[in-house]
Amino acid sequence: MLRELGISKGLTFQALPIAGVLATAAQVEALAQNPQVKSIYYNKRLTYYNFDDTNLTGVKRLRADKDLTARNNGLPVSGKGIGVLINDSGVDGTHDDIKLGTHLVQNTLGSTNLNAYDAMLPVTYLEGVPNTDTNSGHGTHCAGTVGGNGTRSGGKYEGVAPGASLLGYGSGGALLVLDAIGGFDYALTHQYQYNIRVISNSFGTSGDFDPAAPINLVTKKCYDRGMVVVFAAGNDGPGADTHNPYAIAPWTISVGAGDRFGRLADFSSRGVKGEGGTFVADGETWKYANQPVVVAPGVDVVSTRAVAPVSTLGAQMDAELLAPAHVPFYTHMSGTSMATPHVAGVVALILEAKPSLSPAQVRELLEKTATNMPGRETWEVGAGYVNAYAAVDKAFRDTNFGATVNATRTFNSSVNFLTNTQDFSLDYSPLPTSANELTFSVAPGTNSLEAKVSAAGLLGQTGNPVNLILLDPNGVEYRSGVPVLFAQTYDRSVAVAAPAPGTWTLKAEGLQGLALPETLTGKISQVVANGTSGLGDIVGHPAEAAIKMAVAARLIDGVSGGFRPNDLLRRIQLADYLMMGQAGRQYLPTTGAATFTDVTGSQVLLAEAVTAKGAALRDRFQQYNGMMRPTAPGQFSANGTVDRTTLAYALVQALGLQEVALARTGKPVTVKADGKDIAVDDAAKIPAGMEGYVSVALELNLINAYYSLSQGPFDLQPKLHATFKPTQNVTRADFAVIVTRTFPQWEALTQPVAGAAQTTSTSGTVATLATQEALSAYPNPFSGSTTLSYTLPQAGFVSVEIYNLMGKKVKSVVAEQMNAGYHEVKVDGSSLSRGTYLFTVKAGGQTSSQRLVVQ
Repeated sequence: MLRELGISKGLTFQALPIAGVLATAAQVEALAQNPQVKSIYYNKRLTYYNFDDTNLTGVKRLRADKDLTARNNGLPVSGKGIGVLINDSGVDGTHDDIKLGTHLVQNTLGSTNLNAYDAMLPVTYLEGVPNTDTNSGHGTHCAGTVGGNGTRSGGKYEGVAPGASLLGYGSGGALLVLDAIGGFDYALTHQYQYNIRVISNSFGTSGDFDPAAPINLVTKKCYDRGMVVVFAAGNDGPGADTHNPYAIAPWTISVGAGDRFGRLADFSSRGVKGEGGTFVADGETWKYANQPVVVAPGVDVVSTRAVAPVSTLGAQMDAELLAPAHVPFYTHMSGTSMATPHVAGVVALILEAKPSLSPAQVRELLEKTATNMPGRETWEVGAGYVNAYAAVDKAFRDTNFGATVNATRTFNSSVNFLTNTQDFSLDYSPLPTSANELTFSVAPGTNSLEAKVSAAGLLGQTGNPVNLILLDPNGVEYRSGVPVLFAQTYDRSVAVAAPAPGTWTLKAEGLQGLALPETLTGKISQVVANGTSGLGDIVGHPAEAAIKMAVAARLIDGVSGGFRPNDLLRRIQLADYLMMGQAGRQYLPTTGAATFTDVTGSQVLLAEAVTAKGAALRDRFQQYNGMMRPTAPGQFSANGTVDRTTLAYALVQALGLQEVALARTGKPVTVKADGKDIAVDDAAKIPAGMEGYVSVALELNLINAYYSLSQGPFDLQPKLHATFKPTQNVTRADFAVIVTRTFPQWEALTQPVAGAAQTTSTSGTVATLATQEALSAYPNPFSGSTTLSYTLPQAGFVSVEIYNLMGKKVKSVVAEQMNAGYHEVKVDGSSLSRGTYLFTVKAGGQTSSQRLVVQ
């Protein structure tokens, strides 16, 4: 058929009914009319989208668990025997961690460049190539995350599944659609030779989901053959509708990126709230939703470094944070590209535990064992943060996980929302002009805000690099980002959760200030509360607004028949809400033995999870005590009440601050008011060992103190008193008010420090910071430059960095050994956009920060 049309240049695949050809417009039109042709697509270019991380997701913990090891015939779960194909830029198989001939069982260079062919020839594979990653180092990094054995780091940077059989497939250069298809074709033709069960794909594109797109067709065929296809969600966040369309296919697993503190990365692509539908493929009806499936570590991931090129790697961060002996072999990278191989490795662990699982069952298992991410919705994070420990446990013994996952649970109460939209038009000019921006109002209580412009017209179709920017009333910027490639149609959108009320500004700005003149049209959408359900009994209650806020953010739920704000909070309810809104990990004892004799049914998971070691996602190394404590040996007391001390303990543990709290145990409990530290009068009533928890909870404003004034007959000024009321029981309304204060701490870059005591390391004395007040900046606010100052009580290594409020480092100022005493450093801020930033000083394992405002 192709030759009949005069098409003689191209290639075909071995297992897929797809041909890549060079054709004229007339030939393409003729093909489109032929009933034998299912679809025609352009061969467009695609975009490439572990030590802390394997601890965070429980990989390290599961390998050390004796009960799971016993279920795996006495060997740690490592992905042994499971073939994982890394479909990427290639793999450097000369690296000892992923050396060709050991667990890198094959390394293949796929030659799919159409210009190399003069006739219709099948794709060719060049196998056994030691290093196929000569262009970017991207695939090598991904391969190390999946299954590097950590040889060059003494096991520290071991991958997720070091026992898996790794296969590298890459073009050795830029990635196009046909290159990616070649990887799937190779998996299909070599599946049984290498037991390929997982395909890791850290690349993507833009546009709408199309089930008939070539890559979606081939991933469906791999799915039908029992292979789990994992895709990066994309790096175009935080705007809505930025999701990689290949990752939307319901037979794949889409992976968003989080940081090692359990937060969602600002660059991680989002889907669209409520967007989805059905379609028919191969005679079967499928449902899809435009959202990730899970989130995995993707920020500053340390993994294997390719021999070359070093220019694309995190050289500065490597030098600052890696041991000198590790720098030649490992590097930092960030992106959903780095999160995807982590999940691919977890899938290999799951399939080793239970090889009979289908791809659909693997996806469901990942969703049911995920950890809720506070303040995030499914269109942003899917089911939540991946939990490898629980996932492998469920694969072994089908544990009863899933009831606590917000994405699939049924709530008793909810706040309904209405989307208000307004059209806008900006006549963008590369010259500074008022036509490049407009202002609009955001009302108090607005749930979310999005500005979106669709690519339209000639310039829109060619991808004019215009960036969309939202500025809040305080000058904080939120950007849509400009895609790297401009050959396709790209929407531009930027979304903000819980926007500050007041006057906002929408701006258009060219890439590095440069873009062609263009009229941009779009919509500003504001989601506002529009009634409630299950909350009829809170009308007129003093905590009504806080209750609505907490329910809307899924930090608390109502009960059957209403919210019952004045009822006392019960321990089992607190356990449920810690899992729901404080990122509690799902857990059941792997021994199979019950810890508590006084809970049954659904209460078992809640009680076991919140009292277990490593209960909180914020506990990165899964080493701290639970978020709640038993009331007595073997007793959880589900219907018992919750006092203020118990609640303070739970919230501090949920934030992973056990060490800080314990360091303050036995010390005076104070609270800051009017710029002074005031002793808490009833501190003696705080149970022994809980003083530090109350102190931290008060410092972070997680829970309030009570104040009163006293004045004697001859006192010139009244005296301010503070009490904590540690034994006072907490009502459901009290909890709703208190819990709304916890989410800002999830997004905080800094945490309280244990104190200013000198600490030591193997390299000698390290610096420590005395107090937050030891930091300052002048002028502040500023434009142009400012001088940062800080005081070090001890000599040691110090880093000074500047972050934006999304948690992204924008400038490294200092990274060196420094003497004790006062220090100043001048910072050129001319490259910083207007807005609020934090300058952070790290020394001796402690961090302190101050706000910077660029005018």
